[in-house]
Amino acid sequence: MKNTALTETHKALGAKIVPFAGYNMPVQYEGVNAEHETVRNSVGVFDVSHMGEFLIEGEHALDLIQKISSNDASKLTIGKAQYSCMPNEDGGIVDDLIIYKIKDDAYLLVVNASNIEKDWNWIRSKNEMGATMRDLSEDYSLLAIQGPKAVEAMQSLTSHDLSAIKFYNFIVGDFAGIEHVIISATGYTGSGGFEIYCKNNEVKEVWDKVLEAGADFGIKPIGLAARDTLRLEMGYCLYGNDIDDTTSPIEAGLGWITKFTKKFTNSEALKAEKEKGPKRKLIAFQLEERGIPRQGYDIVDGQGKTIGVVTSGTMSPSLGKGIGLGYVPTIFADVNSKINIQIRKNAVPATVVKLPFYK
Repeated sequence: MKNTALTETHKALGAKIVPFAGYNMPVQYEGVNAEHETVRNSVGVFDVSHMGEFLIEGEHALDLIQKISSNDASKLTIGKAQYSCMPNEDGGIVDDLIIYKIKDDAYLLVVNASNIEKDWNWIRSKNEMGATMRDLSEDYSLLAIQGPKAVEAMQSLTSHDLSAIKFYNFIVGDFAGIEHVIISATGYTGSGGFEIYCKNNEVKEVWDKVLEAGADFGIKPIGLAARDTLRLEMGYCLYGNDIDDTTSPIEAGLGWITKFTKKFTNSEALKAEKEKGPKRKLIAFQLEERGIPRQGYDIVDGQGKTIGVVTSGTMSPSLGKGIGLGYVPTIFADVNSKINIQIRKNAVPATVVKLPFYK
């Protein structure tokens, strides 16, 4: 297992450390529900330095990105970021990612930790145009400062007006005494905030100053378990659960990042799928009775026949109800459709709902 530059810091803070995507990562500190509420109501900081970062540069950088990604990166201007995915040749997804336009002919791709090597090899295999590729994953750290008080709590650490950075925009500037830090108004929680990219040898100083600046606002370190419950309340897909090499972006509800204004890997087949309509869809559901849906549980119809499977599920700390995502045939995918989740011997009633769960 690899460590992030902050692994020893997490241990000193009493975090429970678990292996995740090849790294020793903090799963929780004081408990999932308490950490979840901290982010929803005030501000928390996550170490997500296990994520991968690739720099794509040169006159053919955009050509390569347009070929591998489903969204239209030509719409990006310097200082803007874009959520996208990389389709494979078989109708599935290699990974989902965020693309940052750093400057003309220079883009930062942020990919999932478990897919760093796979993604690198995939992109390299498509690079017939000769774009310059650099894997920065081992050199950079990433902190996510999330919650409604993030702007107010962090403003003292930078000369830039944090409230002026719009959603999915970023700046490169000073933060916590470090120059040339990426401050990005992105996140995976639905409660606002920033993601901070800095070098490994800088992140301990940044982490300490973030906790110091946020002390009066109740900031706390947050583990990966609360990150998962927060993202699920928003209905954000998790690679390996809700999307993978076998799920198409169309059936996963990612048609909004799949733009057929350009050609990309497997675009013709995905366009045909969108026009025809997918055979199955990723749905969001809420349990009508007590119970906790878990990944891998069967989704069944009124006659007890298995019609799908839960891909993500939890007891929502904000709602106090069991919620989840899963794939079902399109006929069962309409909002307000009635389904059941097989939890051990019980078929627990559930209703298909519109995302996000948490509003």
